[in-house]
Amino acid sequence: MDRVELNGGAISRLSPNRERLRLGVPARACRDTFRRECLNMQCLLIEDDADTARYIGNGLKEAGFGVVWRRNGVDGLHLATSERWDVVILDRMLPGDVDGLSIVQAIRTLGKTTPVLILSALASLDERVRGLRVYALLRRSGVKEDVPELQVADLKLDLRRRRAERANRPIALQPREFRLLEYLVRHQGQVVTRTMLLEAVWDYHFDPQTNAVDVQISRLRQKIDKDFAPPLLHTVRGVGYMVSIDG
Repeated sequence: MDRVELNGGAISRLSPNRERLRLGVPARACRDTFRRECLNMQCLLIEDDADTARYIGNGLKEAGFGVVWRRNGVDGLHLATSERWDVVILDRMLPGDVDGLSIVQAIRTLGKTTPVLILSALASLDERVRGLRVYALLRRSGVKEDVPELQVADLKLDLRRRRAERANRPIALQPREFRLLEYLVRHQGQVVTRTMLLEAVWDYHFDPQTNAVDVQISRLRQKIDKDFAPPLLHTVRGVGYMVSIDG
């Protein structure tokens, strides 16, 4: 994944085309397809450093996003949880009692599947802003939060009440299991990698080498496929997982 760098705390001055590429938006696509897709999309940017916020915000606006900026965790948390956003970009280290990860946790606790990008300053300076690829994130998420129910075969997910059932039998799921299943069902028929699941369900909290995904998949399979037919959760060896009727 490309990185946007802050050199010694100063923002690199990139040409417009290079800035778009840093944001994961090819220059040609930004002028046509990407810009059309991003029109009317709203981004919440939570960043306490004004220069960094201006740099990122300008790139997003050029790509067609509407950008709302908040510079502290309290205000950012209020907007992130009270309004609908197409993407949230936030600094992991924010002043005060509310940091970036707390905001992400609050968003997920409410059942919101809004794509989130985390800006981290916890490592060396050349790793301050990592993974700023808005285009790829939106493509991957395909989120429609106003859909009340998801279904594949006889498996149904009630997104408002956060409940699952198969063949009219309730399935007891822990919150993370529900989020994992929701993501897989939203992408039914598509192979999703472990990395995609870590980013979407675990909010970047885990080392990519962790076996957390495999453990949760195994537990989820026991709940939604055991005693039911046909099996819906499939392992694509060496690639990832897929929810599908056909396998």
